[in-house]
Formats: sequence, C-alpha cells, structure tokens
Amino acid sequence: MNKLFDLSGRVSLVTGGNGGLGLAMAEGLASAGSNIIIAARDQEKISRAVSTIESHGVRVEGICVDVTQESQIIDMVSKSIDIFGKIDVLVNNAGTTVRKEPQNLSAEEWDNVIDVNLRSAFLSSREVYQHMKNQGGGKIINIGSMFSLFGGGGSGAPYSSSKGGVVQLSKSLAVAWAKDNIQSNTILPGWFMTELTEAIPSTQPERYDLISRRIPVGRWGSPEELQGAAIFLSSSASDYITGAVLTVDGGYSVM
Repeated sequence: MNKLFDLSGRVSLVTGGNGGLGLAMAEGLASAGSNIIIAARDQEKISRAVSTIESHGVRVEGICVDVTQESQIIDMVSKSIDIFGKIDVLVNNAGTTVRKEPQNLSAEEWDNVIDVNLRSAFLSSREVYQHMKNQGGGKIINIGSMFSLFGGGGSGAPYSSSKGGVVQLSKSLAVAWAKDNIQSNTILPGWFMTELTEAIPSTQPERYDLISRRIPVGRWGSPEELQGAAIFLSSSASDYITGAVLTVDGGYSVM
C-alpha cells in the first residue's frame, strides 16, 4: 500500500518553493523520494532551501525565475527538462498580495497580483503540458487559498480574485488534459504559521484570536501539515482524482 505514495525517481518542480508553505511541500515530496526543482526569485533563499531539502537524500536543483515574465517561465521549464530529462509534478505555488482598498489600487498593483498568482500558474502549466503528454502523464497541483472560497475583504480584492481564478483554471486544465493522463488539482491552505504570519499573534492579537476561534481544531496549522496533501496529489494514489479542490484548513471553511 505504501507504494501508492512512493515518489522515488520522480521529478517535482515547485514554484515559490524557497520558503513558507512552498518549501514545506517541497520537503514533503522529497521525503517521499522525489527529486526537486526549486524555482523562485531570491537566489540566497533558493540556496538555503536546496541545502535543506538535500538532507532527504534526493537530487535538488534551484532555478532563479521571475514568474511574471513569460520568457523566464519558458526557460524555467526548459532548464528543468535539460537537468532531469522530465517533469512529473508541477506545483504552482508562487504567490503575492497587496493590501489596499479596491478604490486605492493601481492597475499595475492589480496586474502584478494576477500575474504572479494566476497567469504564472497558467503559463507554467502550459509549458509542462507537452512534456507530460509525451511521457504518458503527470500531476499539476495549484495552490489556492481560503480566499478562493471567501471574499478577501476590502484589502484582499486582487488576491481573492486571483485565487478564485486558480480553482477554475485547475478545473479547466483537468477537463482539457484528462485524455493525456494529466491530473490537475487544487489545494486550499487555511491559516498556517509561516514567516509571513508568525508576527500576527503579537502584533494583531484580536485578529489572531478571532481566526483561531473559527478554526474547529482550535489552532493554526504548521507548514508540515500541508505535506500529506501534496504527496497524495503527486502520487499514484490520486490517479483517478482530477479537478478536485482539497481544503487543508482545520475545518475553517466549514464554519
């Protein structure tokens, strides 16, 4: 039964994989045996992430990329194929946000969030498609958010819009590429304690308490608790699952 979740010999490309939830998922895939490509902007963080993941005994490579640039995404996929000869799993995790009321957003700020969160997921998926088709299949995991389901409030319009779009993109790819044995699914993480959120308990205690009270399990998640979902959707155990939306949120979305 464990062979269902064995990723030995596979190659996983994780965008935004040099920190936070992306790094946690990359580590999880490595722990299951997958070789890893970390694609992100910050070379220093990439180097640290590569060193961390190498402790799992797999081959790890880093590629510096700005996912808002189509040419760099094309190069990212091409370099990955040159290095490993294939890509079995694509995790579209790169993300950003800007916190402003909608009426105060510039078009440039709106476009940047959409470009990083949604457009890059489309372009990366488009670029791996032919390779996955030629090798007989593959897995695409798109990372959404609780705000794929809920409005992001006054300051979250571009983020929630992009993350809602990620779900529909993932479903569309699932339908289009099922015939090619490519499964496309979405993970919606809830509230996790990462370097981006670790200050909230001390700087915004009321917000932290409000969120915590809404989570049925009574706490925020740790990044490692996202690994199981990533391994499952990358493995043979999920071969008959496509177009699915998997919440990993401690029950937050059912309240």
